[in-house]
Amino acid sequence: MTKVYPNASSFSGSRTISERPPKVLAAPESEAILTVWKKSLLFNCNGFTVFGSKGDLVFRVDNYMDGNKGEILLMDATGNPLLTIRRKKMSLGDSWLVYKGESTSTNPLLCVRKSMNILNNKCLAYVIPGDNTSNRSNNVVYEIEGSYSQRSCSVYDDRRRLAAEIKKKEAVNGGVAYGNDIFRLVVQPGHIRTDFAMALVILLDQMFGSSRR
Repeated sequence: MTKVYPNASSFSGSRTISERPPKVLAAPESEAILTVWKKSLLFNCNGFTVFGSKGDLVFRVDNYMDGNKGEILLMDATGNPLLTIRRKKMSLGDSWLVYKGESTSTNPLLCVRKSMNILNNKCLAYVIPGDNTSNRSNNVVYEIEGSYSQRSCSVYDDRRRLAAEIKKKEAVNGGVAYGNDIFRLVVQPGHIRTDFAMALVILLDQMFGSSRR
């Protein structure tokens, strides 16, 4: 089976916490192809580990929904906090807020809501800016369609341009097939930030995956 862990240099202790995030966050023109592993690199800890196309560690989630904490921290390879994802309290339906860094005292960047529209069963969830509670139709910046359980999802922006895709990771040269815990995230950085796309993966797993409660 193809190895899914990062290059040794990616996870060595030689990096300091002050280093900048990997270049994949700088929104290059070409698409970013990431491999997502639904497993933490820390012993006895749930989470996600995400690698770039060269096998370098890009993102980590090591504190994945411990009990009913309802808060998830997305970090870069060296442990710098990128986004905090928190379940929205006192809201109808399944709604989550995404904050910059580790603080939740500032205004959220995004609000992600599970779609409850029975007339549009293709839509899994939609994204609006901040904590905007006004009419959805005028404020959606991303809409997610497909099937997360089949690892086949598409993220469209407000102009219906493909921004990101979740795809099954195919076995190479007839090797052992990958399960649902290892899959690809293909991002069009000109249409969505790579860390935002990963945040949407985490939230789809909360809404429709094995982490749903």
